Amino acid sequence: MSAGRRALVALAFVGLFAAGAVLAANTVETDDDGSATEVAAAETTTTTSTTSTTTTTTTTTLPPPRTATLAFTGDLLPHSPVTRAAANYAERDGADGGWDFRPMFDEVRPILSAADLAICHVESPVSSTDTNLSGYPVFNAPRALVEAAIDAGYDGCSTASNHAFDRRTDGVNSTIDVFEDLGFPQAGMARDAEHDLAPVLYEVNDIVIAHLSATYSLNGFVMPADAQYLVDLIEPDQIIAEAALAKEAGAEIVIVSLHWGNEYQHTPSSAQEQWLTEILPSDEVDLIIGHHAHVVQPVDKVDDEWVVYGLGNFLSNQSANCCVTASQDGMIAHITLLEDEAGKIRVDAVSYTPTWVDRADGYVIRVANGEPTKPELADTLAGSAARTAEVVMRRLGPDDGLSGELPPS
Repeated sequence: MSAGRRALVALAFVGLFAAGAVLAANTVETDDDGSATEVAAAETTTTTSTTSTTTTTTTTTLPPPRTATLAFTGDLLPHSPVTRAAANYAERDGADGGWDFRPMFDEVRPILSAADLAICHVESPVSSTDTNLSGYPVFNAPRALVEAAIDAGYDGCSTASNHAFDRRTDGVNSTIDVFEDLGFPQAGMARDAEHDLAPVLYEVNDIVIAHLSATYSLNGFVMPADAQYLVDLIEPDQIIAEAALAKEAGAEIVIVSLHWGNEYQHTPSSAQEQWLTEILPSDEVDLIIGHHAHVVQPVDKVDDEWVVYGLGNFLSNQSANCCVTASQDGMIAHITLLEDEAGKIRVDAVSYTPTWVDRADGYVIRVANGEPTKPELADTLAGSAARTAEVVMRRLGPDDGLSGELPPS
């Protein structure tokens, strides 16, 4: 996050507050009595008696509509080779042990930092003590991954995923410890029922935004019967109820990150479509952002509300060697919020920047469009950008408010 770029406040609490927005206007005042002014004949430049009337007009200058730009990215999946690469970066920089994921974000850092609010997705428990680290199939990441996310310009993350309970209750509490210790908000994990219901709110450009996160599964692991709050699961009624609490707490727009879909499938699953029809049309939820499939999925609308079905992988070791070629593709979804004439905050437009994970060169997340920083990757990146565009824009296009976007120069 760039210093001085904008004020951001993340609030997580149970006590609800009533919030109202009052737009202040600059007003030019009229005369005290509001009456016309009579000018005597002696004060005129003619010899004829004249009465002159002046009128003071009251004008009101309304403030410009509030607006904000948001950025969302897909899975940060710390496979063992990714974590080893981070250890190599730390060693290269002279560190005595440890991990440094920051260089992996070098190309996308300017884009993420330029957003008013940037949200990542951490698909792994995080160790507060950097012990018992592991990759697939049971993950546990070093805290340096979250530190790198902060350095990259993110302002918070979603954490509910099918791997969120890989390290059971201790892993959830450890992950929360890391985020809290770093002063970095997360949605999707909770220490207790009270914490689970507390909305995560961000204040951006005087707009209050709530963020929720839930997952379709825990890979067969089962939370204790008396601790179902540890990781939020996709339960439409519960999501809507929590979104309602966020609105009562002052949120003007509620965004829900859903970990859903079939792996390596660009087409949304029947379960995704069903959950979408149960959640998005509600008055409480305004935007759905999806991940988990490890490939990008389309962007669409339900009536006038947006859904980004799948952001693809943002950082992982997946490729055609294990999975599908498109598992190296991802995108940064850019969401533009705009206040309408009634003072309501709505999603005005969606655009995206395609990305590609460069596994052969230290897992750097490459921007797949624009001028490549490595000319020898031009064809590879163009192919990735083309794959992403074909999928993302299958249902909507520029006439609907969806567009691709070049990274800022």
